[in-house]
Amino acid sequence: MKLADIRDILQLQPLVAGDDELEIKKACGADLMSDVLAFSQEKSLLLTGLTNPQVVRTAEMIDIKVIIFVRGKKPPVETIELARTSGIYLYMAKKPLFECCGMLYEKGLKPEKINKIK
Repeated sequence: MKLADIRDILQLQPLVAGDDELEIKKACGADLMSDVLAFSQEKSLLLTGLTNPQVVRTAEMIDIKVIIFVRGKKPPVETIELARTSGIYLYMAKKPLFECCGMLYEKGLKPEKINKIK
């Protein structure tokens, strides 16, 4: 699914606009960055309600290219500037996390496979 499709489906507001042609194959939704680090495998899109700069740092570590802040949460300026300098695209959705994930799943975007901790 292209980033432009996701933008249209979720009616996203760009904070750091990205390449509309970017192909997104998997997504994950989480507010705990430790879960993102522990369970993410195929990295491309993160939906979260957490807005601090740690979200961008987490995304950098595991090559997530797009972050969508849900529930109309706008991140602080520090988060936006860090994303801009890191080449990570940021968007804001008015809908809650569960609804955003459901809408993308319904349109064919698949979840990441969960790695189990041994």
